[in-house]
Amino acid sequence: MGLRLVAASAMIATLYLYAKPATPTSPESVVADRVEVPFVPSTPAAKVPTVAAPARFGLTEPGIDPVRIMPGRIDPTTGLREDALARGAFEALDAPALRVTLIRGDAAAAAPGLFILMARRAAGGAATDGPSLAVVRTGPGGRIVTKFGAVETLEVTLGGPARRTCTGFVTRDRTFRLDGWLCAPLGHPPEERALGCMIDALSLDDPADPDATAAFLAPRPDRGCSVATVADASDPTGSIGHRRARTKK
Repeated sequence: MGLRLVAASAMIATLYLYAKPATPTSPESVVADRVEVPFVPSTPAAKVPTVAAPARFGLTEPGIDPVRIMPGRIDPTTGLREDALARGAFEALDAPALRVTLIRGDAAAAAPGLFILMARRAAGGAATDGPSLAVVRTGPGGRIVTKFGAVETLEVTLGGPARRTCTGFVTRDRTFRLDGWLCAPLGHPPEERALGCMIDALSLDDPADPDATAAFLAPRPDRGCSVATVADASDPTGSIGHRRARTKK
């Protein structure tokens, strides 16, 4: 009888413990637990490019569309300075479209293959206030002679809001790098002379970089190109001045 009584008492005590409601957790303790384990993002935030010191990067070639000049910036990863300009709308097939990027700094001339470079530039259309594009296919490559020396070229078909066949280019023999593309009207690639005239018409005035400035002042090959004057730096669009173009003889 005594053993039965002890066993019954133990069972009742066990049932009481299981039936007892859990102690409620206060909101303060929940907040404290959350604070003890701070959130750490798995992917660090992307570094934002910084604005570079002003420099006059332009194009002394006449044209109907204004030249859009983007503020210079410093790539936070590579430390390279990037200046860019564009002219025309890629989707406007009845007019030329142009994009040029100038890269300066240590190892600026170490560019990847022209196809890879064009694919990267096409995808980053926002850098020149344009649409993102893709390289659909490539054609023949070549070289042209400019005031910067030999420039590598590659025919590329770009797709986006429209599809256009253009000529991509990159300099290889300078401490700085120029790269970009030129698209002729009606979806055709530009003539070699037109591309050469455009590259020779690029200008730079940067007192902080006299060597690069001097390279842009080098004599141009005689192609009979038309030239114009660059608008004053106060012009917010950086467009070409409206003086009458003259033909070099």
